[in-house]
Amino acid sequence: MTLTLTLAFALNLCISLVFAAAHLDYSATVSRLIPPLTLTTDSPPLPPASFSAPLLSRAIRKPAKTHALRSLLSAGGYHDTPAPDSIVPLVGAEFDYEYLVNVTIGNQHFLLIVDTGSSDTWVPKKGFACSDLKGNGKPAASCAFGTPGFASSLSKTFQPYPNTSFAVSYGDGEYLSGSAAFETVSVGGLTVTHQEIGLVSKAAWVGDGINSGLLGLAYPQLTSVSNKSNPGESATYNPIPFNGVQQKRISAPYFSIALNRGTASGMRSPKTDPHLGYLAFGGVAPVPVTSTTTTVPVQGYSITTREPTNASHPTYFYYTVDIAKYTFPGSSNVTTSSNGTIIDTGTTLNLVPTDVARAYNEGWSTWMNGSYYVDCKAEAPPFSVTLGGKTFSIDPRDQVVYAGKDEKGKELCVSGTQDGGPQLSSSVFIL
Repeated sequence: MTLTLTLAFALNLCISLVFAAAHLDYSATVSRLIPPLTLTTDSPPLPPASFSAPLLSRAIRKPAKTHALRSLLSAGGYHDTPAPDSIVPLVGAEFDYEYLVNVTIGNQHFLLIVDTGSSDTWVPKKGFACSDLKGNGKPAASCAFGTPGFASSLSKTFQPYPNTSFAVSYGDGEYLSGSAAFETVSVGGLTVTHQEIGLVSKAAWVGDGINSGLLGLAYPQLTSVSNKSNPGESATYNPIPFNGVQQKRISAPYFSIALNRGTASGMRSPKTDPHLGYLAFGGVAPVPVTSTTTTVPVQGYSITTREPTNASHPTYFYYTVDIAKYTFPGSSNVTTSSNGTIIDTGTTLNLVPTDVARAYNEGWSTWMNGSYYVDCKAEAPPFSVTLGGKTFSIDPRDQVVYAGKDEKGKELCVSGTQDGGPQLSSSVFIL
C-alpha cells in the first residue's frame, strides 16, 4: 500500500488534508475543504477532477529549497464562461527529483516545477541578466533555464505591474529578482486570467537545462512581491488555485497531485519521463484509489514566533500537519511524533527529526557529507506514517533514491528519509 495525499483548499483558509492509499508507486493527492472544518475518520467523497495535466519530468531538487523553508522561522515579517474543472499529466527532468508540468503563460509554453511548498509562479524574462553565485556576470545560458525566457512583446494579454519588486534568495547563494506582472496562465485546461506572476530580470541560478521556473501552489502569505518604493511592504496576492476558485473556473474548491516514481530508466536519464502522475484541479486526479482515507487539519503559524500552531486565527504559509508517529524497526526506542511537518511536492526526501532519521537509517546506510547514503541495490526497512488515526506505508523502493554518480562513475543512492534537524518547538519537517 502506498501513500496518496489529498489536500483540499478553500479561500477562507478553513481547510483540511485528506490522505488516501492509491495503486500508484508513490502518489499524492492534494485538496482543501470548504467550511466548516471537520475532523473525520474517513474523508468525505471528493469529485473527480475535470482539469488535469500530466507530470512530465523531475528535476534535481535544490538544497536552496531547504534553506527557504527553514528561513521562515527567522523571518522578521511576511515576507467569461466558466471552464470545466482541470487535470494535467506530470513529466521527470534530470535524475528525477522535482516534478515538472507544462504551463502556458500568455501564448508561451514553459516546463515548471510543481511546488506545494512555495506560492509564486515565476519564469525568467527574455534578455535576463545571469550571474554566478559570486555575482560575476555570465552568459544567459550559464543559468541553464529550459527556455530563453518570457517575451512580453509577443503576448496580447500581458500587463505590467508598475512599482513592484519580485525577489527570492536562498541560503546557497542563488537568487532571483525582477518585477511582477499580470498574465493569462493555463495548466491542463484550467485557464486563469489576470494572474500575478514573477518575471525574473536578474538571476544567479544553477539550472538543469529543462525547467524554466516554478508553479507555486501554497498560501498567499508566502508570495514574494513587494512595493518597489518601500521594499518592507509586501504585496501579497492569490496563487493560481485561489484565483481559479475566485474566478469560478474551478467548480469544486480542490486541487490534487498524484505522484509516481517513474521508470528506472527515467530516474537515470536527463530527458523527460512521461510516467510520473498528474496535477489536477477541481477534484481528485485520474488515478485509482482505495478506501483508506483520513482527514487532518492543516496547521497555521504564529505570526509572532513563526512556529506551527493549532491556535485560533493563525497565519497560513505551508500545508503543515501533525504526524502522530513514524513506525519502523527500532522506532519504539525513540520519540517519533513530528508536529509541524510540511507536505511539499517540491521536496523528494522525507526530512524527519534527527533521532528518527538516525534510528531508521542505522544498520543499512552510511552517514557521509551530511546525508545517509545507501547501496543502490539495498532493500530498505519498512517505514510507515500515522496521521489522522490511519497508518500509511511508504514503498521500500521509494526509500532508495538515485543521486547520480561519483567521480569514478559509480552510481550513488541516498536514503529517502534524511535528517531534518533536532525536534524543537520551532522545528519544521518535510514529508
